[in-house]
Amino acid sequence: MKILLLTAATGGGHLRASNAIEQYILENTGHQVKTVDTLKAVGRLLDKTVCDAYLFMAKRVPSLFGRIYKQTNKQNLFSGLVPKLSGLFSNMLLPAIENYDPDVIITTHPFATEMVSDLKSDGSVTAPLICILTDYGVHRAWIASQVDAYVVASEHMAPELMSLGVEEEKIYPFGIPVHGVFFDQEDRRMILRELGLSPDLPTLLFMAGSFGVSNIIKLYRNLAETQAKMQIIVITGRNKALYEAFERELASGPKLPTRLIYFTTEVEKYMHASDLLVTKPGGLTVSEALACNLPMAVFDAIPGQEEDNANFLATHHMGMRLQKETDFAEQISSLLLEEQKLREMRENCEKFDKSRSIPNLLELITTLKEKRKAP
Repeated sequence: MKILLLTAATGGGHLRASNAIEQYILENTGHQVKTVDTLKAVGRLLDKTVCDAYLFMAKRVPSLFGRIYKQTNKQNLFSGLVPKLSGLFSNMLLPAIENYDPDVIITTHPFATEMVSDLKSDGSVTAPLICILTDYGVHRAWIASQVDAYVVASEHMAPELMSLGVEEEKIYPFGIPVHGVFFDQEDRRMILRELGLSPDLPTLLFMAGSFGVSNIIKLYRNLAETQAKMQIIVITGRNKALYEAFERELASGPKLPTRLIYFTTEVEKYMHASDLLVTKPGGLTVSEALACNLPMAVFDAIPGQEEDNANFLATHHMGMRLQKETDFAEQISSLLLEEQKLREMRENCEKFDKSRSIPNLLELITTLKEKRKAP
């Protein structure tokens, strides 16, 4: 069977979900699989325009991004916009689909979903279309008329999808696909010893690459002044300015036991070693942490999908939203001091078991293929 994954680079989550599916298929099945960046396939100008616009708004003017997100979720504003755009670009995507001739198409980005739906509408594409929503809230942009199945993060999303006209039988709450290493439990104490940290202290993990330098350094200093005992792992990603700022901070004498890490391909190891993750609530980051049974304290959520993700965590008691009107360090230290509350959060993460997301997806593919063959 030939499986085509269509994604786009507006944020890393869409790509990471596709990559997790592709890797699982290659390592565990005999199926063929190919991943295509939809916007790049259509044209470099479109790709650069869309990606640059997304990054600019999300980082520089998040409040504007949030307003646009909410306004485009209204039927009267959104109903004609994306279909018109997809009509312009879908035929430019068609060669990439025809050249591979897939048995099924999986999309992890709303633009790709709409384009394929448009091509299915006029008969140019006949393969089943599965759309994977990569956040914990629903936006109208994901909804398209020719989607055969929607794979969503959680059961709580079904009513909202149905209110937008999606048939219940098309909704599958398998969970957002993540790499299997996040579900593989590791020896927490051994990892901490390898890092030179204490297995007996609460461990805070900062995934801080997208944070402002001054904000995160201030939070670090404030945490050291609280009553809670803790140690910290800081992952700066490729944020060189933040890494160097933390290096200077630690050189003057670390205020807490700290391990500073630049870019890493072993995020799961540090998640398994930690008791609480402090991060921005991107859909894939949330899913990876939940797979590690790791509670979260999230802040600086971009208005829109990140707010939806943060609210999901708070509503289901798997994390907390750090409120700007109060002291972030005090909120975090209070949670660390409330051991029972933190334990309950971890237990709730354990109950939210989506470890069979990709195997269930493959079973769904087989079912849709058999339905297509049926007379």
